[in-house]
Amino acid sequence: MAAQVTTSTDKVLRQPILGSRRFSNMLWASVSAIGGIGFLLAGLSSYFHKNLLGVSDPSNIQFIPQGAALTFYGVAGTLLSAYLWFVFFLDVGGGYNEFNKETGKVTIFRNGFVGKNRIINFQYPLKDILSIRAEIKEGLNPRRVLYLRVKNRGDIPLNRVGEPIPLAELENQGAELARFLTIPLEGL
Repeated sequence: MAAQVTTSTDKVLRQPILGSRRFSNMLWASVSAIGGIGFLLAGLSSYFHKNLLGVSDPSNIQFIPQGAALTFYGVAGTLLSAYLWFVFFLDVGGGYNEFNKETGKVTIFRNGFVGKNRIINFQYPLKDILSIRAEIKEGLNPRRVLYLRVKNRGDIPLNRVGEPIPLAELENQGAELARFLTIPLEGL
């Protein structure tokens, strides 16, 4: 897991948010591509009775039902890999949180999927920020999230989706943000 590098001056605090451009996503996209292409070539080899796969010779496999199943799994794996690479290159969920005292604005920026919501950009005046709230739920599916409480807007999550961040890091981020904005920190 890459550590977040917070850029801070006395007037601007910028927190980068890691999106889907992670090593684990790249690894799974590569593994599913290799597996999907392998299954697809094995299925096509059984259909054409010609070895298209360099590792083994699946041309002797009957196309119905084994070859058809291999072809189906190959197409499914290849499509899954294409989707994972697409999401990886779009960096869905990646962005930043910027707290700017010079302009008096909070900017929450995220990348989304292709379409009308490709760029998600929320801006709020600093005077509307009520507090920072930390939500911590332990157990089988732990949840550790920092929320920005905005007047008349509810709670807005500030950290990335995925694996929960360590408790010490959550506390440090929340305390740093509350200290920078001079607002209360709730929930710890």
